[in-house]
Amino acid sequence: MRLLWALRSFVFVLWMAATVIPWGTLMLLLSIFWRGEKLYWPTMRWLRMAIWGARVICGVNYRVHGLDRLPTKGDRRSAVVLASKHQSTWETFAYPTLMPHPLAYVFKRELLYVPFFGWAMGRLDMIHIDRSKRTEAWNKVAAQGKRLAAEGIWVIMFPEGTRAPRGGQGSYKSGASRLAIATGVPIVPIATSSAKCWPRKSFLLRPGVVDVSIGHPIASAGREPDELMREVEAWIEAEMRRLDPQAYASTATGRPASA
Repeated sequence: MRLLWALRSFVFVLWMAATVIPWGTLMLLLSIFWRGEKLYWPTMRWLRMAIWGARVICGVNYRVHGLDRLPTKGDRRSAVVLASKHQSTWETFAYPTLMPHPLAYVFKRELLYVPFFGWAMGRLDMIHIDRSKRTEAWNKVAAQGKRLAAEGIWVIMFPEGTRAPRGGQGSYKSGASRLAIATGVPIVPIATSSAKCWPRKSFLLRPGVVDVSIGHPIASAGREPDELMREVEAWIEAEMRRLDPQAYASTATGRPASA
């Protein structure tokens, strides 16, 4: 079974490599003439191809719960900050294909050097930061976040900062809640069980269903960053145990999760 997963995963990696080179090149050419949202949606079509490939080649399906809790595509009055659990590459690819508004990721600038994929990302209106310069990085996030919110673009951040193993939990940082308070917009917690099918730091995909659960927007007005983030963390971690109880039962008994 593991050999079959490995073969299918290898074909999937070939699929991504074969599609990202021409698509990334096309987006770079289009970026000479197009910017902003006009470039964003065509660029996201490659992510749709990647998620499609994961489903067709590797059997990775998904379900989304709570999408109706978000503002609709035509409602630009309601900006939000998205704060998501981070387990694998899957959600970074999937979220722009699921959300009705353009997204701006906050990501480490080293990703800009990834051939074709990073180059195309660099032409989009996103926030790339130098994580070694924390004050400078936050000032950039705050300034660009306010501008993006005013333009109807949602900023998305992973409060744990890096991918957590299945059944695990990282340290939640308050950057997303600070940004929500600074911009005066609600923060939306998101839980995802992606590591069931696409483990962190791995391209050995397993067939199954990834669940994405979107919480109700939480108002940021009058809140303190740490206190607001604790509420976000509590919702996400409780929801993770509902979505993937097997993983957390394993870690509770001291045994590693199955992925």
